[in-house]
Amino acid sequence: MILTLSIVLLIASMLLILLVLLHKGRGGGMSDMFGGGMSSSLGGSSVAERNLDRITVGIGSVWAICVFALGILLKTGA
Repeated sequence: MILTLSIVLLIASMLLILLVLLHKGRGGGMSDMFGGGMSSSLGGSSVAERNLDRITVGIGSVWAICVFALGILLKTGA
């Protein structure tokens, strides 16, 4: 169980880093490389940006759950 949670945590960590880098920041960020800067002139966020937000929150939730579960498992010595 600990090994499985560790692998899921590692994958979620890598995905979270990638997703955060894809977000559009003040300067545009890496999302401009993939066409994210074109939607800024329309005012408001695009569908792709909202979906990226939802996916990032989902992966962040998986990451947090894995951290808490691993902490409990390692503390109890299971």
